[in-house]
Amino acid sequence: MLAHKEAQKRDWKIVAALTVWAAYVRLWKIWQPSSVVFDEVHFGGFAAKYIRTRFFMDVHPPLAKMLIALVAKLSGFDGVFDFKDIGKDYIESDVPYVPIRVFCGICGLLVVPIAYLTMRGSGHSVAAGLVVALMVCYENGLIANNRLILLDPPLLFFTAATTLMWINFHNQKNKPFQFWWYTWLALTGLGLGLTVSCKWVGLFTIATIGVSTIKNLWDLWGDSRIPNVFVRHFLARAACLIALPVVVYMLMFGIHFHSLPNSGEGDGFMSPEFQQTLAGHSMADTPIDIAYGSNVYLRHVATRGGYLHSHPHDYLTGSKQQQVTLYPHRDNNNWWTIHKSTTNETVGIEYVKDNDIIRLIHRDTGKRLHSHEHRPPMTDLDYHNEVSAYGFPGFNGDANDFWRVEIIDHDKRDPESEDRLRTIHSRFRLIHVMSGCSLFSHSVKLPEWGFGQQEVTCIKSGKIPKTVWYIESTENSQLPDDTEKVNYNRPGFIGKFLELNKVMWDTNKGLTASHPYDSRPSSWPVLKRGINFWGKGDLGLHIYLLGNPLVFWGSTVAIFSYIAIKAVFLLLEKRGFQTDFGGLRKFYDESAGFFLMGWCFHYFPFFLMGRQLFLHHYMPALYFAILLFGVGFDLLTIRLVNRKRLIAAAAFVMCVIYVYRSFIPITYGEPWTKKDCEKAKWLPTWDFDCIQFRDDISAYYPDGKQPKLELMQEAIKSYFAPAESKEQAAAAIDAVNIISDGIVLAAQSDPVLKENPQQQVTDVDAQG
Repeated sequence: MLAHKEAQKRDWKIVAALTVWAAYVRLWKIWQPSSVVFDEVHFGGFAAKYIRTRFFMDVHPPLAKMLIALVAKLSGFDGVFDFKDIGKDYIESDVPYVPIRVFCGICGLLVVPIAYLTMRGSGHSVAAGLVVALMVCYENGLIANNRLILLDPPLLFFTAATTLMWINFHNQKNKPFQFWWYTWLALTGLGLGLTVSCKWVGLFTIATIGVSTIKNLWDLWGDSRIPNVFVRHFLARAACLIALPVVVYMLMFGIHFHSLPNSGEGDGFMSPEFQQTLAGHSMADTPIDIAYGSNVYLRHVATRGGYLHSHPHDYLTGSKQQQVTLYPHRDNNNWWTIHKSTTNETVGIEYVKDNDIIRLIHRDTGKRLHSHEHRPPMTDLDYHNEVSAYGFPGFNGDANDFWRVEIIDHDKRDPESEDRLRTIHSRFRLIHVMSGCSLFSHSVKLPEWGFGQQEVTCIKSGKIPKTVWYIESTENSQLPDDTEKVNYNRPGFIGKFLELNKVMWDTNKGLTASHPYDSRPSSWPVLKRGINFWGKGDLGLHIYLLGNPLVFWGSTVAIFSYIAIKAVFLLLEKRGFQTDFGGLRKFYDESAGFFLMGWCFHYFPFFLMGRQLFLHHYMPALYFAILLFGVGFDLLTIRLVNRKRLIAAAAFVMCVIYVYRSFIPITYGEPWTKKDCEKAKWLPTWDFDCIQFRDDISAYYPDGKQPKLELMQEAIKSYFAPAESKEQAAAAIDAVNIISDGIVLAAQSDPVLKENPQQQVTDVDAQG
């Protein structure tokens, strides 16, 4: 018992030391670059929208974005800066980007001590725990990724923490239904909910824990020594590992909706019913009856692209008649007047019925909705006809203006909407009488001369969903004052939650466009290429997300080694060879098997995705691969005494650190030379840009002066103190960068520092 307490005290001392050191590695010069980097464009922008309370749509769940927005708000960010472009300067706009990056950096650095505790909780040696923790600490890709305003740091933190909680719960298997058993089980469920609330990658973590749970329950079912309390075990796990994550996930969306009550840029992704729940997007009640002479808004159903629209601008191709488009906003150019095919005169109230032949006249320009045998401007296909607005004074039109109303669906609570057009309740197609084609729209956009609006065509034998329309608003002075009015049914929380998740899913699947730095999953374990995050040619600096090759390749070897060894043992067992290696085989098999399962679940699903993928999608799988490497290290050094095992661990970690230092310039955005950059391209597929760097380090310091420690202290003091002006803050940042970067130059010119440059870097930077 005493030995156990001493071991715990030692572990917590190691955890404290690892945390402090990881903070130094992760947060070193986190203020640079002082401009937008890679996907800070998106996630910094989302924080701004939260602060402005404007609704937006993103393919990821909201938790990590809300945490970033909270830190930004507490740091004094007003949400005005839009994060629109990579390279846009933070200093000029007085954006408190450093605290936000520090938050993400803290999430990333905490994975280091968690990795150590995970290995120790799994029963592995201190040496294995240190190897794993320091591999995570010095993994260049994780460093570059975890220092920026991105979703990956919180995601990885919750993934790692949840894994640790589950291992702690597993260690209580001999004390079921006691306080710590319930505590670790509930914390696992909480972690699962928080993980999946950051990104849907959390579903892979749920799958990992889920399979482990099924195995655990299966063992309980088959163990006759355990009293018959299987149902109690099952219900406890169901409550904590299914119900609790679902509640947490839904709660995050509840906070998300509460934080974004106002209309914003994301409205167009959502249904009109959803939009009505947002302030600034409410629609007045409108008459339900549609009669000839009514002015109407026609809305497209399938693409949610908006309203049938025309404006006094002509096509540049085809008939060169007036454009007809789909426009996403309410506008006077969306009004069309319904008339009979034979006359514009109306006598009394005559409703528009199913199969009526009508004409639609654009109210503001007086031109008729028209189609003919001309190809559309964008969809140049035989089965698509151009749709235009056509007419001139004195011309009564022709048969190409005739459209037949075909009601195909209706609100079952309003039976009349099946036989005649009723606002919102009737869904219908408009069939061109002369050609038989249907009024159609899709996501194709017109070029600049069409103002980027959505193309409208008339399609022959087209699929029904994209040919369906309904009337959203109407006005007709002939309708009596007591005419029934209608509006959208506003969904409650559940309806909004389900709709938003469906839109997220559909949008995620649609991210299929190519990107210069995207990659496929098969290339990730071998680190075939990275991602260009940021570059400033005028400064000669570059950030490129590239993993530590030794960590990547070593963890990949560990994966395939375990699979190969497992296969060999299975073959030997078939031949009658049995061994448990002194009782240790089951321990190593279960430990390695769990981490391998985590790697598989966080890696192989990406092969099923056709969407855009990047190296950073491999980071959770890499974490499990590193844990598996720790198991392999323990197994290889099992016969060594603790002192020699620690020496072996130290030797390997020194190699990891050496490789890490080889890529520091592109990890942190530090000065480098073209020559050293080219030498660091160990693989021809590593496409970081060496052209951006200078020919000589001295070129970064044109005055040739050696940086002074006092100047660095003043620069940092100025940076953290309230600046008198934006220019003063910018000068402080530049001073910090120049002084710290100048250490390399100083080391080259000083023979003492040249022998031990790392010591000088540590001494100087520690004062930051």
